[in-house]
Amino acid sequence: MLIMGHDHGAPSAAAGTVSGTFRARLLWTIGISATITLIQVVGSLLSGSLALLADAAHSLTDAVGVSLALGAVTLAQRAPTPRRTFGFYRVEIFSAVLNALLLLAIFVWVLYTAIRRFSEPVEVKGGLMLGVAVVGLAANGVGLWLLRDAKEHSLNLRGAYLEVLGDALGSVAVIVGGLVILLTGWEAADPIASIVIGLLIVPRAYGLLREATHVLLEATPQDMDLADVRGHLLEQPGVLAVHDLHAWTVTSGMPVLTAHVVVAEETLRGEEHGKLLARLQACVGEHFDVAHSTLQLEPQGHAEDERALHT
Repeated sequence: MLIMGHDHGAPSAAAGTVSGTFRARLLWTIGISATITLIQVVGSLLSGSLALLADAAHSLTDAVGVSLALGAVTLAQRAPTPRRTFGFYRVEIFSAVLNALLLLAIFVWVLYTAIRRFSEPVEVKGGLMLGVAVVGLAANGVGLWLLRDAKEHSLNLRGAYLEVLGDALGSVAVIVGGLVILLTGWEAADPIASIVIGLLIVPRAYGLLREATHVLLEATPQDMDLADVRGHLLEQPGVLAVHDLHAWTVTSGMPVLTAHVVVAEETLRGEEHGKLLARLQACVGEHFDVAHSTLQLEPQGHAEDERALHT
C-alpha cells in the first residue's frame, strides 16, 4: 500500500505571491525612478556630464527593471491551470534574470563611453552636475525606504531594491565627481565617476543572476540541507528509511519538497499512516519552512520493485 500526502499550505495564485504584497511600493518606485531619469538626462545635457548620463541610464534600467518586477507580480496572481499547476509563479524569477542582464548591458555601455571620453574630453559644469546628483540621491533614498522590508521576502523584489541601491551609490559617485570638478577643474573626474557607476553594477547583477539561475535549475534551496531534512524525517517513530528526497524553489518564498518514506508494514494499516503523514509534514513545515510537501509512504522492498520497473 502506498500513501501519498500533500501539504497545500503554500499560497495559491489567487492569494498571490510574497511580491504581490508590495505592489503599491513597486508602483511608487517606478514613478521615482522615471522622474530621476528625466531630471538626470536634462541635467546631463545642460552640464555635459557623462556621469549624469550614465546614472540616468542606470535609473532608466531601474524603472524598466521594477516595471518587469511589477509585471511579473501581476502575472503571478493568475490562477493555476491543469497545464500550469503552479500558475505563473516562475515568471518572477525570469524577471530577475532580465533585470540582471539589463544591468550588465548598462555596464558595457558606460565603460565604452567613459573610455572614449578620456580621449575626447568635454567641458563639464561641475555645479549643475553636483546639484542634479544630490536631487537624485534624495529621490533614491525614498525608493530604498519604500523597498526596505520587501527585499527580505522575494528575489524579485530584492533585485528591484538592489537596482535602486546601486543607483543611489551611483549618485554618490556623481556627487564626488562634481565636487572634484567644481573645486579643482579636473574634468577627468566625470568619466572616472562614470566607470565607478559601471563597476557598482557588476557585483549585484552577477549575484542576482546567480540566485535566479539557482532557482531555474531547480537546485536545492540555499538555506536547506537535505541531509538535515533526512535526519529529521528519520527521527519520526515508524520511519525506517528515506529515499528519492528532492527539494527546489518554485519562486521566492515558496520551497517545495518530495520524498519516499519507508515505514513498517503495520504503519500502513489503520489510522497510523494518517497520523504519521501529519507528523512528517509538520516536521518539514516547522523546521524547514516548506509549505508544500509531497510524501509517499511505502513498505520495505518497494524501492527495489520501483527500480526494477525503470531498468
